[in-house]
Amino acid sequence: MATGTMWSPSSWTSKPAVQSVEYPDQKHLDSVLAKITTLPPLVTPAEIERLRYQLSAVQRNEAFLLHAGDCAESFDACTQENISAKIGLILSFSLILIWGARLPVVRIGRIAGQYAKPRSSQTEKIGDTQVLSFRGDNVNGLDPNDRTPDPERLLRAYFHSSATLNYVRGLLTSGFASLHHPRDWSLSHVRSRSLRRKYERITEGLADALDFSHTIGVDSGRESVPFERGGDRGVLGEVDFYTSHEGLMLGYEQAMTREFPLVGGDVDAAGPEKPKAGFYNSSAHFLWIGDRTRQLDGAHVEYFRGIRNPIGIKVGPSLGNEELVELLQTVNPGKEPGRITLITRYGASKIRDHLPGHIQAVRGSGHPVAWVCDPMHGNTLTSASGLKTRNFSTIISELTSCISVHSECHSRLGGVSLEFTGELNEEGFSVTECLGGSMELSEDQLELRYQSFCDPRLNFEQSLDLAFLISNYFKEERCGNAKAHNTFEALLGSKSK
Repeated sequence: MATGTMWSPSSWTSKPAVQSVEYPDQKHLDSVLAKITTLPPLVTPAEIERLRYQLSAVQRNEAFLLHAGDCAESFDACTQENISAKIGLILSFSLILIWGARLPVVRIGRIAGQYAKPRSSQTEKIGDTQVLSFRGDNVNGLDPNDRTPDPERLLRAYFHSSATLNYVRGLLTSGFASLHHPRDWSLSHVRSRSLRRKYERITEGLADALDFSHTIGVDSGRESVPFERGGDRGVLGEVDFYTSHEGLMLGYEQAMTREFPLVGGDVDAAGPEKPKAGFYNSSAHFLWIGDRTRQLDGAHVEYFRGIRNPIGIKVGPSLGNEELVELLQTVNPGKEPGRITLITRYGASKIRDHLPGHIQAVRGSGHPVAWVCDPMHGNTLTSASGLKTRNFSTIISELTSCISVHSECHSRLGGVSLEFTGELNEEGFSVTECLGGSMELSEDQLELRYQSFCDPRLNFEQSLDLAFLISNYFKEERCGNAKAHNTFEALLGSKSK
């Protein structure tokens, strides 16, 4: 594929598009997209450039990426309680990682726009009736009688994204993320006393450290550090937080793409032959190409190659080594740092067959990437009752193998991509969608609080189980323990039983 061909926000329309949606009224769709084009951006170029800079630190192993949230958001779940719970879990998870690894954590939520979902078939059978597949709240309804794609749902997606992002901004600028009171990210509903105690030890140690810093005057003024470059501070309180979604609906993504002057480092570096402006997708800070939509000659790759946003690429077993390098060359021909994050999702039984070759191919190409493990999507199974689920032990197995393979290949895991939720029901209980973990969730308990209409998510307790396991591994590694990986495997074994 020629990378020097002219690009525009609409050039993708000349390419074949998989996972496209057929709307019954094209004029209605055009009218809605024209309206979205006039609506304000949801995120700013400065925030996007800031994330690019921080992801370049992940690529240099100077930071760790946490990419987490819902498999697919729903309009009905856009509530104060649910959003607070999601942000609280992401903050708790990242605090545990920071405590163990002593590295900054880049937080990207699958939130404020993750409404579409890819499907393997255009139709599905519900009972004896064949209906159009549910494609996410921004396309059609979960109810079998509401499956006709409706363009108005794209407008609703914009406004639900805006409402979500507005509340996230409000939370983070009002002290919700303050390290001075992390106990506010409540663990009162967590049944495991061991988990609560381990978290309390971290918050107690943090309180002591902050108190000491205050006493000696370290926090009396704020000094700029390299990690805080890359654009003005944006979605933050005392931490940065970024939004993301899979870029499936290209008509919507095009409508949210705007040309802005370049900000941050590119302005300083701009010479007579360098552009002074760029196209930013203003619907999210970070977007990713799915495993189903990464065709080299396809519409999604064509669209993604032209936007300034940092992008993720899902890497599965079907992606060949040479194709991966060609894909990187297409979307990042200048080998710009902070631009590409590779999110691997092979399945626990296949990772050793594919990851080593991918690492070697990328290293040989000279492309800077952040390697992130998605241990969720390759490990989905169906329970006896017909519910989609995942086993905590299998998730851990892929993550363990991923860390091990990177070590063997003289590479390093730069982050994790997880589907988890802090949502609670009216009685204050976590969801029951994945098997195992410290709560030892069994198959006959799945139906107790199974709330996802898409893929199964780790609940609050299972998420913290995973956070402590990763944190303990990096703590052992940081302290120079040559047997850190063996310690990690031993901890995982005890948790998966």
